[in-house]
Amino acid sequence: MECRELTATAVEELLGGSDEAARRDLARHLEACAACRDEMGRIERAWQALGEDPDATVTPEFRDRTLALLEDEMLRGRVRAFRPRTRTRWTRVLAYAAGLALAAVGGAWAARQAPAPAAGQAAAAASSAPIEAGGRLTNVSYTPPDAQGRIGVSFDSESRRTVVGRPDDPAMAKLLAYLVSRSAQTAGEKSQAIEQVSSHYGSRVSPASPDIVRALTATLKKDPNPGVRKKAADALAGFAITPEIRSAFLEALNSDKNPAVRLVAIEALSSAARETPDSRTIESLRQKAFDPAENGFVRTKAASALKAMEF
Repeated sequence: MECRELTATAVEELLGGSDEAARRDLARHLEACAACRDEMGRIERAWQALGEDPDATVTPEFRDRTLALLEDEMLRGRVRAFRPRTRTRWTRVLAYAAGLALAAVGGAWAARQAPAPAAGQAAAAASSAPIEAGGRLTNVSYTPPDAQGRIGVSFDSESRRTVVGRPDDPAMAKLLAYLVSRSAQTAGEKSQAIEQVSSHYGSRVSPASPDIVRALTATLKKDPNPGVRKKAADALAGFAITPEIRSAFLEALNSDKNPAVRLVAIEALSSAARETPDSRTIESLRQKAFDPAENGFVRTKAASALKAMEF
């Protein structure tokens, strides 16, 4: 390769799209060219900074302007209106949200059809109507905790519904897990659901349910979007380590194509191993620290993690 090809080649490598021949070609060039080695270091540091850069907060003003623009486009006929799905059989499509059809889970949450509750009023009792099988939840929005610690999730199915409950309510946990795991949504919608899970369970005030852990680990392993996998990894890193979470991080460390995800895996695994030594973690970190084909920042992080451990 030539020096002018470094940036494009480096980005392809960081994205995990390079084949074995391209990686060898890049390694040979970097070994012989000091200027490109320095530039590669700068690119890797910039890549890492981008991976750690927090998402911007959506302000009410931005949300209002965006909704106004969307409404204008709808009125102009530039956006096709989707017809509602015909009613089919009722099953457990939202068995994850099965609690939506119950009037109480310890009396702590409620679901309702119709618009969101008026200011100062609690959500009404749950509607007895189940959610249609195969239906997709759209226009999902979230409400921060109220004075009783209850959070809210609103969405459109056949009609607008709002669910209110504490994060430790099983039905609320199942609903949030479903929103993380469902495939028929954009990366932004899934990221928003993961952020909700992280904010309500990551502090360990409310322990994450098995449903939420399964949804996040599945996302970390299988989601095609590297940014979504990074968010799932960040959320899992805030939970107390379990065998399931450790296995998911070990798999991500060994096979995820995004170096930012591998860095989160190293941090989470090494933190857990400092409290409870784990032979698989130590061996995986050693392999990464001495792998010449690995991203330089990942190698350094793995080596530092090993150095901080007491064997």
